[in-house]
Amino acid sequence: MATVSFDKTRKAFGAHEVLKGITLDVADGEFMILVGPSGCGKSTLLRMLAGLEQSTGGDIRIDGRSVIGVSPKDRDIAMVFQTYALYPHMSVADNMGFSLRLAKAPKSVADGKIRAAADMLDLTQLLDRYPRQLSGGQRQRVAMGRAIVRDPKVFLFDEPLSNLDAKLRVQMRAEIKALHQRLRTTSIYVTHDQVEAMTMADRIVVMNGGRVEQVGSPLDLYDNPANLFVAGFIGSPAMNFIEGTLEPGRGFRASGGETLPLPPAIEISTKRTAVYGIRPEHIEIAKDDQTPTLRTTVAIVEPMGAETLIQAHFEGGNITLSYRGKERFKAGDQLALLLDEQQAHVFDARTGDKLSGHPPRY
Repeated sequence: MATVSFDKTRKAFGAHEVLKGITLDVADGEFMILVGPSGCGKSTLLRMLAGLEQSTGGDIRIDGRSVIGVSPKDRDIAMVFQTYALYPHMSVADNMGFSLRLAKAPKSVADGKIRAAADMLDLTQLLDRYPRQLSGGQRQRVAMGRAIVRDPKVFLFDEPLSNLDAKLRVQMRAEIKALHQRLRTTSIYVTHDQVEAMTMADRIVVMNGGRVEQVGSPLDLYDNPANLFVAGFIGSPAMNFIEGTLEPGRGFRASGGETLPLPPAIEISTKRTAVYGIRPEHIEIAKDDQTPTLRTTVAIVEPMGAETLIQAHFEGGNITLSYRGKERFKAGDQLALLLDEQQAHVFDARTGDKLSGHPPRY
Protein backbone atom coordinates (compact mmCIF):
# COMPACT_ATOMS: atom_id res chain seq x y z
CA MET A 1 0.00 0.00 0.00
CA ALA A 2 1.08 3.60 -0.48
CA THR A 3 0.19 7.26 -0.27
CA VAL A 4 -0.34 9.30 -3.44
CA SER A 5 0.16 13.07 -3.75
CA PHE A 6 -0.49 15.56 -6.52
CA ASP A 7 1.25 18.90 -5.98
CA LYS A 8 0.08 21.72 -8.28
CA THR A 9 -0.12 19.16 -11.10
CA ARG A 10 -0.81 20.63 -14.52
CA LYS A 11 -1.45 19.24 -17.98
CA ALA A 12 -1.82 21.11 -21.25
CA PHE A 13 -2.37 19.90 -24.79
CA GLY A 14 -0.90 22.74 -26.80
CA ALA A 15 -2.60 25.94 -25.69
CA HIS A 16 -5.45 24.06 -24.02
CA GLU A 17 -4.88 23.54 -20.28
CA VAL A 18 -6.75 20.43 -19.13
CA LEU A 19 -5.55 20.34 -15.49
CA LYS A 20 -5.05 23.67 -13.77
CA GLY A 21 -2.88 22.96 -10.76
CA ILE A 22 -4.34 19.98 -8.89
CA THR A 23 -3.22 19.56 -5.28
CA LEU A 24 -4.55 16.40 -3.67
CA ASP A 25 -3.43 13.78 -1.13
CA VAL A 26 -4.65 10.17 -1.09
CA ALA A 27 -4.09 8.32 2.19
CA ASP A 28 -2.55 4.87 2.52
CA GLY A 29 -5.27 2.26 1.94
CA GLU A 30 -7.91 4.84 0.94
CA PHE A 31 -10.53 4.30 -1.77
CA MET A 32 -10.78 7.70 -3.44
CA ILE A 33 -13.09 8.43 -6.36
CA LEU A 34 -12.63 11.22 -8.90
CA VAL A 35 -16.01 12.28 -10.24
CA GLY A 36 -17.13 14.97 -12.63
CA PRO A 37 -18.60 15.57 -16.08
CA SER A 38 -16.90 14.47 -19.29
CA GLY A 39 -13.90 16.64 -20.09
CA CYS A 40 -13.23 17.76 -16.50
CA GLY A 41 -9.75 16.12 -16.46
CA LYS A 42 -10.33 13.17 -14.13
CA SER A 43 -9.13 10.45 -16.55
CA THR A 44 -6.17 12.60 -17.59
CA LEU A 45 -5.13 12.90 -13.93
CA LEU A 46 -5.35 9.11 -13.54
CA ARG A 47 -3.33 8.50 -16.71
CA MET A 48 -0.66 10.92 -15.50
CA LEU A 49 -0.37 8.96 -12.25
CA ALA A 50 -0.05 5.77 -14.29
CA GLY A 51 2.66 7.33 -16.48
CA LEU A 52 0.56 7.14 -19.66
CA GLU A 53 0.53 10.95 -19.92
CA GLN A 54 3.35 13.33 -19.03
CA SER A 55 2.66 16.32 -16.81
CA THR A 56 3.45 19.87 -17.90
CA GLY A 57 3.92 21.17 -14.37
CA GLY A 58 3.89 20.29 -10.70
CA ASP A 59 4.75 16.98 -9.09
CA ILE A 60 3.23 13.52 -8.57
CA ARG A 61 4.47 11.32 -5.72
CA ILE A 62 3.85 7.71 -4.72
CA ASP A 63 4.93 6.94 -1.15
CA GLY A 64 6.74 10.25 -1.04
CA ARG A 65 8.83 9.51 -4.16
CA SER A 66 8.37 11.67 -7.25
CA VAL A 67 7.39 9.59 -10.27
CA ILE A 68 7.86 12.37 -12.83
CA GLY A 69 9.91 10.78 -15.60
CA VAL A 70 9.58 7.27 -14.11
CA SER A 71 8.48 4.55 -16.55
CA PRO A 72 4.94 3.17 -16.02
CA LYS A 73 6.29 -0.31 -15.34
CA ASP A 74 8.46 1.04 -12.52
CA ARG A 75 5.67 2.86 -10.65
CA ASP A 76 4.25 -0.28 -8.99
CA ILE A 77 0.68 0.46 -10.00
CA ALA A 78 -1.99 -1.65 -11.71
CA MET A 79 -4.77 -0.22 -13.87
CA VAL A 80 -8.23 -1.58 -14.72
CA PHE A 81 -9.64 -0.08 -17.93
CA GLN A 82 -13.17 0.52 -19.17
CA THR A 83 -12.57 -1.76 -22.16
CA TYR A 84 -11.15 -4.70 -20.10
CA ALA A 85 -8.13 -4.87 -22.50
CA LEU A 86 -7.96 -8.69 -22.43
CA TYR A 87 -5.99 -10.72 -24.97
CA PRO A 88 -8.62 -12.67 -26.97
CA HIS A 89 -6.25 -15.54 -27.85
CA MET A 90 -5.29 -16.18 -24.20
CA SER A 91 -7.22 -18.11 -21.56
CA VAL A 92 -8.43 -16.46 -18.37
CA ALA A 93 -5.45 -17.89 -16.48
CA ASP A 94 -2.97 -16.64 -19.09
CA ASN A 95 -4.56 -13.17 -19.16
CA MET A 96 -4.37 -12.92 -15.38
CA GLY A 97 -0.78 -14.12 -15.26
CA PHE A 98 0.61 -12.22 -18.24
CA SER A 99 2.41 -9.56 -16.18
CA LEU A 100 3.94 -12.26 -13.98
CA ARG A 101 5.26 -14.04 -17.05
CA LEU A 102 6.81 -10.80 -18.30
CA ALA A 103 8.44 -10.38 -14.89
CA LYS A 104 9.79 -13.96 -15.17
CA ALA A 105 8.14 -15.00 -11.91
CA PRO A 106 8.61 -18.71 -11.08
CA LYS A 107 5.72 -20.80 -12.43
CA SER A 108 4.80 -22.08 -8.98
CA VAL A 109 4.60 -18.51 -7.62
CA ALA A 110 2.59 -17.29 -10.61
CA ASP A 111 0.16 -20.23 -10.43
CA GLY A 112 -0.37 -19.62 -6.72
CA LYS A 113 -1.16 -15.92 -7.24
CA ILE A 114 -3.52 -16.69 -10.13
CA ARG A 115 -5.38 -19.30 -8.08
CA ALA A 116 -5.66 -16.99 -5.09
CA ALA A 117 -7.03 -14.13 -7.21
CA ALA A 118 -9.41 -16.49 -9.03
CA ASP A 119 -10.80 -17.77 -5.71
CA MET A 120 -11.26 -14.18 -4.52
CA LEU A 121 -13.14 -13.21 -7.68
CA ASP A 122 -15.12 -16.43 -8.20
CA LEU A 123 -13.23 -17.24 -11.42
CA THR A 124 -11.79 -20.65 -10.49
CA GLN A 125 -14.17 -22.55 -12.79
CA LEU A 126 -13.40 -20.19 -15.70
CA LEU A 127 -9.58 -20.29 -15.80
CA ASP A 128 -9.48 -22.37 -19.01
CA ARG A 129 -12.02 -20.26 -20.91
CA TYR A 130 -11.31 -17.44 -23.37
CA PRO A 131 -12.65 -13.87 -23.15
CA ARG A 132 -15.20 -14.49 -25.91
CA GLN A 133 -16.79 -17.17 -23.72
CA LEU A 134 -17.33 -14.79 -20.79
CA SER A 135 -20.02 -12.27 -19.85
CA GLY A 136 -19.18 -8.60 -19.40
CA GLY A 137 -19.06 -8.95 -15.64
CA GLN A 138 -16.78 -11.98 -15.84
CA ARG A 139 -14.41 -10.13 -18.20
CA GLN A 140 -14.23 -7.25 -15.74
CA ARG A 141 -13.39 -9.70 -12.96
CA VAL A 142 -10.57 -11.09 -15.10
CA ALA A 143 -9.25 -7.56 -15.63
CA MET A 144 -9.33 -7.00 -11.87
CA GLY A 145 -7.65 -10.35 -11.29
CA ARG A 146 -4.84 -9.36 -13.65
CA ALA A 147 -4.31 -6.27 -11.51
CA ILE A 148 -4.50 -8.16 -8.20
CA VAL A 149 -1.82 -10.75 -9.05
CA ARG A 150 0.71 -7.95 -9.45
CA ASP A 151 0.23 -7.00 -5.78
CA PRO A 152 0.71 -3.30 -6.62
CA LYS A 153 1.04 -0.35 -4.28
CA VAL A 154 -1.88 1.42 -5.99
CA PHE A 155 -4.93 0.26 -7.97
CA LEU A 156 -6.24 2.61 -10.67
CA PHE A 157 -9.76 2.18 -12.10
CA ASP A 158 -10.77 4.14 -15.20
CA GLU A 159 -14.59 3.94 -15.50
CA PRO A 160 -14.51 0.13 -15.25
CA LEU A 161 -18.29 -0.34 -15.12
CA SER A 162 -19.35 1.89 -18.00
CA ASN A 163 -19.87 -1.00 -20.44
CA LEU A 164 -22.08 -3.04 -18.11
CA ASP A 165 -25.88 -3.03 -17.86
CA ALA A 166 -27.58 -1.38 -14.89
CA LYS A 167 -28.13 -4.55 -12.85
CA LEU A 168 -24.58 -5.77 -13.35
CA ARG A 169 -23.17 -2.34 -12.44
CA VAL A 170 -24.88 -2.55 -9.06
CA GLN A 171 -23.45 -6.04 -8.49
CA MET A 172 -19.93 -5.05 -9.56
CA ARG A 173 -20.01 -1.93 -7.36
CA ALA A 174 -20.56 -4.14 -4.36
CA GLU A 175 -17.87 -6.60 -5.47
CA ILE A 176 -15.24 -3.88 -5.99
CA LYS A 177 -16.03 -2.33 -2.61
CA ALA A 178 -15.81 -5.73 -0.89
CA LEU A 179 -12.53 -6.42 -2.67
CA HIS A 180 -11.04 -3.16 -1.42
CA GLN A 181 -12.18 -3.87 2.13
CA ARG A 182 -10.36 -7.19 1.90
CA LEU A 183 -7.13 -6.01 0.26
CA ARG A 184 -6.96 -2.44 1.69
CA THR A 185 -4.78 -1.39 -1.24
CA THR A 186 -4.76 2.34 -2.04
CA SER A 187 -7.26 2.78 -4.88
CA ILE A 188 -8.16 5.69 -7.14
CA TYR A 189 -11.31 5.27 -9.20
CA VAL A 190 -12.60 7.52 -12.01
CA THR A 191 -16.27 7.76 -12.91
CA HIS A 192 -18.82 10.26 -14.19
CA ASP A 193 -21.56 8.44 -12.24
CA GLN A 194 -22.17 10.14 -8.90
CA VAL A 195 -24.13 7.10 -7.63
CA GLU A 196 -20.99 4.97 -8.01
CA ALA A 197 -19.03 7.63 -6.18
CA MET A 198 -21.52 7.94 -3.32
CA THR A 199 -21.84 4.20 -2.74
CA MET A 200 -18.18 3.17 -3.02
CA ALA A 201 -15.82 5.95 -1.95
CA ASP A 202 -14.09 6.70 1.33
CA ARG A 203 -13.68 10.21 -0.07
CA ILE A 204 -14.88 11.85 -3.26
CA VAL A 205 -13.06 14.45 -5.34
CA VAL A 206 -15.52 16.52 -7.40
CA MET A 207 -13.78 17.96 -10.46
CA ASN A 208 -14.94 20.55 -12.97
CA GLY A 209 -13.06 22.31 -15.74
CA GLY A 210 -9.65 20.99 -14.69
CA ARG A 211 -10.02 22.06 -11.07
CA VAL A 212 -11.04 20.43 -7.80
CA GLU A 213 -14.36 21.85 -6.59
CA GLN A 214 -14.55 19.95 -3.28
CA VAL A 215 -13.09 16.92 -1.48
CA GLY A 216 -14.88 15.02 1.27
CA SER A 217 -16.73 11.91 2.36
CA PRO A 218 -19.93 11.10 0.45
CA LEU A 219 -22.12 12.45 3.27
CA ASP A 220 -19.95 15.57 3.67
CA LEU A 221 -20.58 16.46 0.04
CA TYR A 222 -24.26 15.54 0.21
CA ASP A 223 -24.93 17.48 3.41
CA ASN A 224 -22.60 20.42 2.94
CA PRO A 225 -21.81 21.18 -0.72
CA ALA A 226 -19.36 24.05 -1.17
CA ASN A 227 -21.05 25.52 -4.23
CA LEU A 228 -23.81 25.21 -6.80
CA PHE A 229 -21.84 22.81 -8.98
CA VAL A 230 -21.26 20.27 -6.22
CA ALA A 231 -24.81 20.65 -4.91
CA GLY A 232 -26.23 19.90 -8.36
CA PHE A 233 -23.83 17.08 -9.18
CA ILE A 234 -24.07 15.09 -5.94
CA GLY A 235 -27.40 13.48 -5.07
CA SER A 236 -30.01 11.61 -7.10
CA PRO A 237 -32.52 12.98 -7.90
CA ALA A 238 -30.70 16.30 -8.11
CA MET A 239 -31.14 19.20 -5.71
CA ASN A 240 -33.84 21.74 -6.57
CA PHE A 241 -32.59 25.26 -7.34
CA ILE A 242 -34.89 28.27 -7.07
CA GLU A 243 -33.71 31.71 -8.19
CA GLY A 244 -34.55 34.81 -6.21
CA THR A 245 -33.19 37.46 -3.87
CA LEU A 246 -32.10 37.74 -0.25
CA GLU A 247 -33.58 40.84 1.33
CA PRO A 248 -32.90 42.20 4.84
CA GLY A 249 -35.98 41.74 6.99
CA ARG A 250 -37.79 39.70 4.34
CA GLY A 251 -35.60 36.61 3.87
CA PHE A 252 -35.49 34.76 0.54
CA ARG A 253 -38.00 35.75 -2.10
CA ALA A 254 -38.36 33.60 -5.21
CA SER A 255 -38.72 35.32 -8.57
CA GLY A 256 -42.47 34.71 -8.42
CA GLY A 257 -42.75 36.49 -5.06
CA GLU A 258 -42.96 33.41 -2.81
CA THR A 259 -41.11 33.65 0.52
CA LEU A 260 -39.13 30.52 1.43
CA PRO A 261 -37.81 29.54 4.90
CA LEU A 262 -34.10 30.17 5.35
CA PRO A 263 -31.60 27.78 6.92
CA PRO A 264 -30.31 28.75 10.37
CA ALA A 265 -27.52 31.24 11.04
CA ILE A 266 -27.70 33.08 7.73
CA GLU A 267 -27.07 36.81 7.94
CA ILE A 268 -28.53 39.20 5.37
CA SER A 269 -26.86 42.60 5.41
CA THR A 270 -27.71 43.78 1.90
CA LYS A 271 -30.06 42.78 -0.87
CA ARG A 272 -28.44 40.30 -3.27
CA THR A 273 -29.43 37.78 -5.93
CA ALA A 274 -29.26 34.21 -4.67
CA VAL A 275 -30.21 30.61 -5.41
CA TYR A 276 -32.18 28.57 -2.90
CA GLY A 277 -31.38 24.85 -2.87
CA ILE A 278 -33.30 21.98 -1.32
CA ARG A 279 -33.26 18.26 -2.08
CA PRO A 280 -36.44 16.41 -3.17
CA GLU A 281 -36.27 14.15 -0.10
CA HIS A 282 -36.43 17.19 2.19
CA ILE A 283 -39.85 18.29 0.94
CA GLU A 284 -43.14 16.95 2.33
CA ILE A 285 -46.78 17.31 1.43
CA ALA A 286 -48.48 19.46 4.07
CA LYS A 287 -51.19 17.90 6.20
CA ASP A 288 -54.52 19.62 6.75
CA ASP A 289 -53.43 21.12 10.08
CA GLN A 290 -50.10 22.44 8.75
CA THR A 291 -49.37 25.79 7.13
CA PRO A 292 -47.72 25.10 3.76
CA THR A 293 -44.50 26.74 2.62
CA LEU A 294 -45.37 26.59 -1.05
CA ARG A 295 -48.49 25.96 -3.14
CA THR A 296 -47.85 24.13 -6.40
CA THR A 297 -49.48 22.36 -9.34
CA VAL A 298 -48.38 18.83 -10.31
CA ALA A 299 -46.81 18.66 -13.78
CA ILE A 300 -45.25 15.18 -14.04
CA VAL A 301 -45.55 12.06 -11.88
CA GLU A 302 -42.84 9.40 -12.05
CA PRO A 303 -43.64 6.20 -10.08
CA MET A 304 -40.35 4.53 -9.01
CA GLY A 305 -41.74 1.70 -6.88
CA ALA A 306 -40.63 2.49 -3.34
CA GLU A 307 -41.03 6.21 -4.03
CA THR A 308 -42.75 8.55 -6.45
CA LEU A 309 -41.02 11.58 -7.94
CA ILE A 310 -43.38 14.50 -8.43
CA GLN A 311 -42.45 17.51 -10.53
CA ALA A 312 -44.57 20.55 -9.73
CA HIS A 313 -44.85 24.17 -10.92
CA PHE A 314 -45.28 27.36 -8.95
CA GLU A 315 -45.08 31.01 -9.95
CA GLY A 316 -41.34 31.27 -9.24
CA GLY A 317 -40.20 28.04 -10.93
CA ASN A 318 -40.32 24.25 -10.72
CA ILE A 319 -39.69 21.86 -7.85
CA THR A 320 -39.30 18.08 -7.51
CA LEU A 321 -40.19 16.13 -4.39
CA SER A 322 -39.75 12.49 -3.41
CA TYR A 323 -42.96 11.00 -1.99
CA ARG A 324 -43.09 7.60 -0.25
CA GLY A 325 -46.82 7.36 0.50
CA LYS A 326 -49.41 5.28 -1.38
CA GLU A 327 -51.56 8.16 -2.59
CA ARG A 328 -51.74 8.52 -6.38
CA PHE A 329 -51.25 11.90 -8.06
CA LYS A 330 -51.87 13.15 -11.58
CA ALA A 331 -50.96 16.22 -13.60
CA GLY A 332 -53.01 19.22 -12.55
CA ASP A 333 -53.42 18.24 -8.91
CA GLN A 334 -52.83 21.04 -6.40
CA LEU A 335 -50.15 20.29 -3.80
CA ALA A 336 -49.31 22.25 -0.66
CA LEU A 337 -45.67 21.62 0.28
CA LEU A 338 -43.53 21.94 3.39
CA LEU A 339 -39.83 22.71 2.88
CA ASP A 340 -37.44 21.72 5.68
CA GLU A 341 -35.37 24.89 6.23
CA GLN A 342 -32.93 22.89 8.38
CA GLN A 343 -31.90 21.06 5.19
CA ALA A 344 -31.92 24.07 2.83
CA HIS A 345 -28.92 25.84 1.30
CA VAL A 346 -28.50 29.32 -0.13
CA PHE A 347 -25.89 30.11 -2.80
CA ASP A 348 -24.58 33.37 -4.21
CA ALA A 349 -26.08 33.68 -7.71
CA ARG A 350 -22.98 35.39 -9.11
CA THR A 351 -20.15 33.22 -7.75
CA GLY A 352 -22.06 29.99 -7.04
CA ASP A 353 -20.48 29.79 -3.56
CA LYS A 354 -22.58 28.62 -0.63
CA LEU A 355 -23.79 31.33 1.71
CA SER A 356 -25.36 29.03 4.28
CA GLY A 357 -26.38 25.50 5.11
CA HIS A 358 -26.55 23.07 7.97
CA PRO A 359 -23.28 21.48 9.13
CA PRO A 360 -22.19 18.03 7.90
CA ARG A 361 -23.24 15.00 9.94
CA TYR A 362 -19.66 14.30 11.03
